[in-house]
Amino acid sequence: MGLQLTRGGEYAVRAMTHLARFPEGHVASLHEIGQAQDIPESFLAKILQSLVRSGLAISQRGAHGGFALARPATDITMRDVIEAVDGPISLNQCVLWPEECSRSGECQVHKAWLRAQDQFMDVLDSVTLRTLAPQPVA
Repeated sequence: MGLQLTRGGEYAVRAMTHLARFPEGHVASLHEIGQAQDIPESFLAKILQSLVRSGLAISQRGAHGGFALARPATDITMRDVIEAVDGPISLNQCVLWPEECSRSGECQVHKAWLRAQDQFMDVLDSVTLRTLAPQPVA
C-alpha cells in the first residue's frame, strides 16, 4: 500500500462536505449523513466527535438534533478537517520531526520532502468545503 489518506480522514471530508451542502445552521442527523455518504454510523459518530472537539462542527441534542458546521464552509479547509481527525499531516517523519534526523540539515532527500509537503499543504489549504460543495441545498 502506498501513501494515502486514512479512512477516517476520507470519511471526515465526505461528512463535512455533506453538511456544507445545506444552508448555514442546517442540522443533519448522524443517520442522514451516514446514509447519504455511505459511512458506517458507529465510525461516523467517532469522526464527528473529533470534528466537534476541534471546533469545526457542532452537535445539537434532542429530537431534532444532529450536526452542523461550526463555521461557514468558506472558512473550513480540507486540511482543517483531515488534521482534526488524523492529526498533523506529514509525507515523511523527517518533515514532522527534523530534529530527530541527524541528516535533515544537509540531506537533499529531506529538502525534496519539504518541497513536496509544502505543495501538498498548499492544495489542502486552498480547498474549502465551499469549493467541494458549491451549491447549498435549500
